[in-house]
Amino acid sequence: MSDPVRWGILGAGQIAKKFAAALKQLADARLVAVGSQSPERAESFGQEFDAPKRYASYAELANDPQIDVVYVATRHPGHNRNALLALGAGKAVLCEKPFALNASQAREVIEFARGKKLFLMEAMWTRFFPLMVKLREMLREKVIGEARMLIADFGFRAEFDPASRLFNPADGGGALLDVGVYPVSLASMIFGAPAKITSLARLGQTGVDEESAVLLQHAGGELAMLGCALRTNMPQEAVILGRSGQIRIHSPWWRPHSMTLTIDQDQKRAERKKRLRFNLPFARPISLSIIARVGSENTLELPYEGNGYGYEAAEVMRCLRAGKVESSVMPLDESLSIMQTLDAIRAPWGLRYPGDSRE
Repeated sequence: MSDPVRWGILGAGQIAKKFAAALKQLADARLVAVGSQSPERAESFGQEFDAPKRYASYAELANDPQIDVVYVATRHPGHNRNALLALGAGKAVLCEKPFALNASQAREVIEFARGKKLFLMEAMWTRFFPLMVKLREMLREKVIGEARMLIADFGFRAEFDPASRLFNPADGGGALLDVGVYPVSLASMIFGAPAKITSLARLGQTGVDEESAVLLQHAGGELAMLGCALRTNMPQEAVILGRSGQIRIHSPWWRPHSMTLTIDQDQKRAERKKRLRFNLPFARPISLSIIARVGSENTLELPYEGNGYGYEAAEVMRCLRAGKVESSVMPLDESLSIMQTLDAIRAPWGLRYPGDSRE
């Protein structure tokens, strides 16, 4: 595939607009079409982002033969059926997080894509930022020794509105699926699937989780202490604790731009310098600077380009050009595992969504 990758965006909401804006910054991407259930929204979206085709149904977009890959940007309950719709039409799919409402729905989409040998990826955009690329490199090289603990949260305060999707169980409302998926995915990226899960939540007037605390224990005994909320502001920081140091990803860690590495005093200076190699694997050089140095602390700034959504789009296109049907950075088995973790977290709360098993 040498020509620009042709995109269709299924959905015309705010996150679809952010993604469309990012596509315009990528030389090898072309936005071909947008699909909405509202003709007016499709037309407005198409005009704003120069999409030549504006469909008033999702099916029309999915069946457009001039589209290579579909970005599913609808509300949570639509992720499963809309991903299946696009895959059924032979399209590669990038599906917004959460990947589905539950693990059963996620498994259905994954098995369908694999049966069709079509590309599929969860749009966990945080994974593809320059800082996260560097973080994974640092953890592989054990810059802080063996990583043992993670403390991460994502919470904000929204005014109570029972009509809002955030507070509507039928829309997959609540903090867990909307923002809790971020720290759960981070824990998975660092430690893998959890072996034990403990959680507590406060359910609001509409029955969705408004605040929750989660404790995960992983296979090697590593611990992740996670929090999420939609009625309470939280620091939105992430701290990874290792045997010989720690890494603090500054707020907002889910759209990361800087982090502070603290090495224990007994670590040799030469070892520290050896491990702090700034060689990000990007086609274009990324500006990287140490902006503070106090004793054993090093604050690294790794700026991102545009609004940050272009990195996940670039990963999709890289995979398509390489003939891959999934990404090694956000593999499908891990997306399924994360959904299983989310299911297990909310099970004790009695919080159910459309499509949950009634057995």
